[in-house]
Amino acid sequence: MLTFLCSLPILWQIGLLISVLLGGFKAYLWYTLGVCTSTKKLTGKTVIITGANTGIGKETAIDLAKRGARVILACRDPKKAAIAKDDIIRESGNKNVVIRQLDLASLKSVRKFAADILKSELRLDVLINNAGCATIEKTLTEDGLEYQMQSNHFGHFLLTNLLLGLLKKSAPSRIIHVSSMAHAFTKTLDLNNLNSELSYDTGTVYYYSKLSQALCTRHLAPLVFNSGVTVNCLHPGAVQTEIFRNAPSWFQMIAAITFPLFFKSAKEGAQTTIHLAVADEVANVTGEYFSDCKIAKTSKLAKDAGLAKKLWEVSETLVKLKPEERHY
Repeated sequence: MLTFLCSLPILWQIGLLISVLLGGFKAYLWYTLGVCTSTKKLTGKTVIITGANTGIGKETAIDLAKRGARVILACRDPKKAAIAKDDIIRESGNKNVVIRQLDLASLKSVRKFAADILKSELRLDVLINNAGCATIEKTLTEDGLEYQMQSNHFGHFLLTNLLLGLLKKSAPSRIIHVSSMAHAFTKTLDLNNLNSELSYDTGTVYYYSKLSQALCTRHLAPLVFNSGVTVNCLHPGAVQTEIFRNAPSWFQMIAAITFPLFFKSAKEGAQTTIHLAVADEVANVTGEYFSDCKIAKTSKLAKDAGLAKKLWEVSETLVKLKPEERHY
């Protein structure tokens, strides 16, 4: 066999090696795939999902709508959200699905969204901070914050704080951050460079944003534990979604071929989010990081309580959180 392989042209050898590696990766994903087995209904419960018009967010919305929840789709583009809403209602049979416009890259939009929710909703049982972006070149938002950090971390940070009072009022309730194993790809978190003031690398910014979600999960959990609010984060896995829609065209061409073959589907990627939203066995679990519907290990940096506290304080300053908006 080895002689036969060596006789093949070098490009064939490389292609075969890549196929074997990717095939092994797919087998690993299949073997370790976590599936939410809870049959719990959410009748009378209200759920907010950011970025719910596509990918993991949409699949989560479909599942929770099937369980009878009132599902609020918090989306930047109302037109795309309207299409998703129709799909969710059709697949779930639940018409209690509503759209609320939310642009996480605008603190003004986050504040307006939160104000509308506090005015219109009597309760909030689950907040799922799902929306995210990657592979974006350095751009500052209208708030002077780096776009990727604000969309992934700062926007969700402000949103969570503004809605925390309603979550506590509705307790027991749950906050879920869709983070990533990418949080472990950085060995540092420079609090003086959260907006890429000193240097910029799109990959590092993404790692920072996901590490920030893990750290803030750790910091907030004990602050609200006695109120009946749990806070957890998760790694959804390598999932075929639109998160790389801003990547270079050559990357998107490769992704279009390989992702469907070797990555999780959006439905498979949504399982851990759904598990954290509904499963009774995690009702009192808080401050943890999950992968494939079970507790997983984080990086050493994500366990640093001192760093988590400092990040929280810096985040409060950067989003201009007011003293009366602190509900912990």
